[in-house]
Amino acid sequence: MAGAVVPAIRIQREDFDVAAEIAGLTEGRTDIGAVVTFSGLCRDEQGALSALELEHYPGMAEAEIGRIAAEAGERWPLQGLTVIHRHGKIAPGENIVLVVAASSHRQAAFEAANFLMDYLKSRAPFWKKEHLADGSEGGWVEAKEADDHAADRWKKSRE
Repeated sequence: MAGAVVPAIRIQREDFDVAAEIAGLTEGRTDIGAVVTFSGLCRDEQGALSALELEHYPGMAEAEIGRIAAEAGERWPLQGLTVIHRHGKIAPGENIVLVVAASSHRQAAFEAANFLMDYLKSRAPFWKKEHLADGSEGGWVEAKEADDHAADRWKKSRE
């Protein structure tokens, strides 16, 4: 699609500033009427978790997230799109993921952000290992069937 937004995709160890990311996407823009953000945080899991360790294959993860972000830009009229996913050890309460979708109208921004998060939760190439508060490793986190079902609703009809 000509004129489709070029998404900004970053996978990084460092934390991010949600307000700064929104400002960077919208500064000087008068064509944006809606910005929808989703920021995912590391949960404490009832006091049992000391950290969640996220691993990925550099290059592959960026390409896969870029592919789905480009699809979002084809599906909805977006003026901007940022996806940031952290890797490494992340403590409870810290940021893990950020999606910022900007559009002229709210519905496109909401749907694009929702689409991206459903994909990131179910199919992005990240692996999560729990580190428990007692010093032991809790093992690898399995994908949840509910996340797969949520992502399935976005599949394009083959008819």
